[in-house]
Amino acid sequence: MNTALDDLIGERVRAVRERIAAACERAGRDPSEVTLIAVTKTQPAEAVAAAWRAGVRDFGENRVQEAIAKMPEVEALLGEGAGVRWHLIGHLQRNKAKAAAGRFVILHGIDSSRLIDALAASGHDVRVLLQVNVAGEVTKHGAPPEELPALIAHAARYPTIAVEGLMTVAPLTADPEEVRPVFRTLRQLAERHSLPVLSMGMTNDFEVAIEEGATHVRVGRAIFGERE
Repeated sequence: MNTALDDLIGERVRAVRERIAAACERAGRDPSEVTLIAVTKTQPAEAVAAAWRAGVRDFGENRVQEAIAKMPEVEALLGEGAGVRWHLIGHLQRNKAKAAAGRFVILHGIDSSRLIDALAASGHDVRVLLQVNVAGEVTKHGAPPEELPALIAHAARYPTIAVEGLMTVAPLTADPEEVRPVFRTLRQLAERHSLPVLSMGMTNDFEVAIEEGATHVRVGRAIFGERE
């Protein structure tokens, strides 16, 4: 155990949780409604273990292969039964669908009928969030909002695919208030389709996302620092 790393990450996790609690208070919400996902992309297993010792149980990875390689390393450090919950928060390629199914508690970035077909063919029960490109950024993955009803209907054809909510990645801006409409639109879409889970908000903007209804926030830099 790296005591210095534990102290540093522990302090950062506490600070993030305080910010989550303050945002919930402003919105009249209970902090227990918000799941903190520590984004561990490129982070070593030791950093994951330090966050776990700080009370984090949900961890987000962007790439399937990196996550699969890291999972046994983390288990070796923490032991079996540690209760680590892995989320795939990056875009999933169809050729990785079989490898991802059954490995993660939930897949956040599902955005096409063909990808849903590939997951259904895996033979696993899969919990998914549908990624919506609310802002219409050409560099971002996600289905356009107008395609969401068809995507939900397509997923409903498969008893093994459980659509639990929506996910989005907001534009990166200096002022988080500028992306409030993005989060509000996603919440309205989720309400329209009776979907309870909203994965939105990252280090730069998670407080605004919580104020607009986020149930899962994906925080990396505020916990682990800048990636080298």
